[in-house]
Amino acid sequence: MTKYIFVTGGVTSSLGKGIISASLAKLLQARGYRVTIQKFDPYINIDPGTLNPYEHGECFVTEDGAETDLDLGHYERFLNTPTSQANNITTGRIYQNVINKERAGDYLGKTVQVVPHITDEIKRNMRILGESGDYDIVITEIGGTVGDIESLPFVEAVRQFKWEEGANNAIVIHLTLVPYLAAAGELKTKPTQHSVKALLEYGIQPDILVCRTEHHISADIRKKIALFCNVNVNAVIESIDASSIYSVPLLMMKEQLDKTVLAKLKLPSKNEPDMESWKDFLGRLKNPTADVRIGLVGKYVELPDAYKSITESFIHAGAKNECKVRVEYIPSESIYDDNVKEKLAHLHGVLVAPGFGSRGIEGKITAIKYVRENEIPFFGICLGMQCAVIEYGRNVLGLKNANTTEIDENAEHPVINMMEEQKSITLKGGTMRLGSYPCDIKKGTKAFSAYGKQHINERHRHRYEFNNSYLKQYEDAGMTASGINPNSNLVEIIELKNHPFFVGGQFHPELKSTVANPHPLFVKFVAAAMDHAKKKTI
Repeated sequence: MTKYIFVTGGVTSSLGKGIISASLAKLLQARGYRVTIQKFDPYINIDPGTLNPYEHGECFVTEDGAETDLDLGHYERFLNTPTSQANNITTGRIYQNVINKERAGDYLGKTVQVVPHITDEIKRNMRILGESGDYDIVITEIGGTVGDIESLPFVEAVRQFKWEEGANNAIVIHLTLVPYLAAAGELKTKPTQHSVKALLEYGIQPDILVCRTEHHISADIRKKIALFCNVNVNAVIESIDASSIYSVPLLMMKEQLDKTVLAKLKLPSKNEPDMESWKDFLGRLKNPTADVRIGLVGKYVELPDAYKSITESFIHAGAKNECKVRVEYIPSESIYDDNVKEKLAHLHGVLVAPGFGSRGIEGKITAIKYVRENEIPFFGICLGMQCAVIEYGRNVLGLKNANTTEIDENAEHPVINMMEEQKSITLKGGTMRLGSYPCDIKKGTKAFSAYGKQHINERHRHRYEFNNSYLKQYEDAGMTASGINPNSNLVEIIELKNHPFFVGGQFHPELKSTVANPHPLFVKFVAAAMDHAKKKTI
């Protein structure tokens, strides 16, 4: 029988429910349990696919093509197991499902209400992964903060779920804040007490409290929190600020969060968690032997969360190479012909990021021209790859007005254009080439030396593609299509032979990079940046 853990948050948002959920899941997985995590988001968008990255950070795409919350990226990076559409549910999806059922007559003319109809639909979604038979434990993170008006139906659904399943089959972990008041020189427990009181008003007694804090919590404070919040003192867990999110599983192991959870769920502790490979990764991460500066050229750089998976992929690839990767965020709108050298010359590598729309695209093209001509390692992702194609067309092939039809519908040379089946689509949400697609790699290429195999699968999120009617011109001029989709013949990877590292992918490799399996293209790119750094010092 599957056991369920619910993770709620109180006092303030951004306390790190996703990291705590992923860390707990990692520890349970390391003990031999089959674990997955799902995220319930209280906003009314059907999914984050149409949200501006400034609103909600990046949109994470799963293998099955679901556009989901960036927390799912943390789940995959920690657990090294793919998530799916079932792992991210929004209020919008819940209401859409209920309204569709009402329109179809499924409720037999009854009045449709938040309780029981909305809460029943939430509980049905909470159980989908548990009923698959693939998991021993399902961790469900409830987005937002207890007390938010929009998360009330989710909290009520958790109350009902816990009552239906029984105390040993479903538990609640409440993440809260114990702030330090510098003027008083002490930690304050009152926000935690109020947060738990709010949960109790909704009928939920938390089983475990995880207390986010900047300072260590004393035994006296733990006893005080335990007394006022009706929990065992060993169920008051300290979560102190960490230098890296990847340190959190080991901090939670030290606090015995996993043991406390297993005791509450009446599950055997099995063996101690095997975290040796994780410790090895952390050792390499914290003790680099080299240092590189890589520029990330994009249009959402003011909010690093917009490129979360890319920056995490650099951490994984950096640790693999025993190298500290210092990412410099460069807004693409700020790059022009007269300042590109000043912006990029000191870097050891440049990644041109994905994105949508025309803003900053000329800056990306200018940056790519500079790194191509000056043999600085280059990596282009999605729109970054498309910009590399446009730049090469304009400056090497002499196709002066080469462009993507995303920017110029009537481009004289549409070297990037929309797939035929996309042209009739008017709705924006979930209508792109989304999810995992196959790619065949040509031997003897940079891509092949990275992957070490011919057949791969990568995740996509885009509408526009390389225009194959220009392919021969490009290949004759030295730009190789080293990865091709075997079913549609679409170009997936481009690269330059006579360049230390110049690779662009139509897909999003950052979505598949994990602690256990750093993405091979990122690993090779960081290695090329290290070589470039050595040349600069000679």
